[in-house]
Amino acid sequence: MQQPAPLSTNQRIATIDVLRGLALLGIFLVNMPSFFTPSFKYDFYSLSIPYDGVDQWIRLFFDLFVQARFYPIFSFLFGFGFYIFLSRAELKSDQPRKLFSRRLFVLLLFGLLHLVFLWYGDILHTYALTGFLLLLFYYRKARTVFIWAISLLILFYALTASQLLIPSSYMESVTYMNETVGNKKVDESLEMYTGAGYGELIGYRLSNEVLPILQLYLFSAPMILALFLLGLYVAKKGYITEASSHLPFIRKVWLVSGLSALPLLIWLAVVQLEGVDYGFHQETVHFLLQQISGLFLATFYIFSLVLFMVKSPLTKLIAAIGAAGRMALTNYLLQTIFAVTLALGFDLYGKVSLWAGLLLTLGFFALQVVFSLYWLKYFKFGPFEWLWRTLTYGRKQPMRRTDEIEHEIS
Repeated sequence: MQQPAPLSTNQRIATIDVLRGLALLGIFLVNMPSFFTPSFKYDFYSLSIPYDGVDQWIRLFFDLFVQARFYPIFSFLFGFGFYIFLSRAELKSDQPRKLFSRRLFVLLLFGLLHLVFLWYGDILHTYALTGFLLLLFYYRKARTVFIWAISLLILFYALTASQLLIPSSYMESVTYMNETVGNKKVDESLEMYTGAGYGELIGYRLSNEVLPILQLYLFSAPMILALFLLGLYVAKKGYITEASSHLPFIRKVWLVSGLSALPLLIWLAVVQLEGVDYGFHQETVHFLLQQISGLFLATFYIFSLVLFMVKSPLTKLIAAIGAAGRMALTNYLLQTIFAVTLALGFDLYGKVSLWAGLLLTLGFFALQVVFSLYWLKYFKFGPFEWLWRTLTYGRKQPMRRTDEIEHEIS
């Protein structure tokens, strides 16, 4: 029997690399405030983080164009990469599903270590757990995959919107309880992150962050799986790999998604600036608008880049962002290590404003782009990508580049 091995191709899909690189930047922008503030406690108890001055306008910009706009792209790419991986694995291994399952188990290990020892906002464990469900859809028709994706999205939005049916009288007591308990939890979290030792902090995080995050998985799973399935659908249809053959359809999706996002963004801005008052349901309306507009805007971003890549040559800047995307796992984990080191090692927790966090994000991501370009001149994969592949295939993988360029789409 032929031993499974990393699958190679002579030419990477540049659009996917660039999309992954841009999504990596967007997710870093969203995550940066969470590294320096008890954002999880604010969100868990439906509390608003107070911002003023320039931070207020940066927060508005983030909510309109960044928040909930890039994790859908990252999730979409996971589903896309699943199809590429499994379709190639079928050519090299007689057990492609087992190979993909092993790949997910390794990703789950990375995610749990990241979640427990570094930061509550890990997405890797969620992707790994949900990824097993993708195996049920690989051999399904593209139309079936699309129907499932839309159905799961409707389910997620319906469950969220159902909170609007809760009577205001009940919401009033819930809001009061959240504010009373939540503010105490925020203060407790600030005290732990600024005064506790690392071991004590891990113990606190296990019960106050890690376990609640794992419990919330069932709520987020339908949305994540739906986004995976949309990526799988697009991969099956060849809308990116054979973009030049589908330009009329791509332009139509690009136009419809952009026009659909516009009124939702205006509505979201009005809600964010408190131009309309939904009472105790304000946070639910805000969340719904953010999520739905995020799906349309993520689609608009994706197909804007697809159209750009079809019409434009691969510039040095675009290629550089693509290099960061090829090392997405490494760069994602390095972002956490960098931010947590600043927050805890340099006593900056609770002291970094949004504008300072924005500068830190852009500066460090620029360094990551340079690092990725330099690293990939000499090596085939990023360090964590190499470890992921080695553990997946059960033997040490060649690391240094040869004359033959071998890459796998993760």
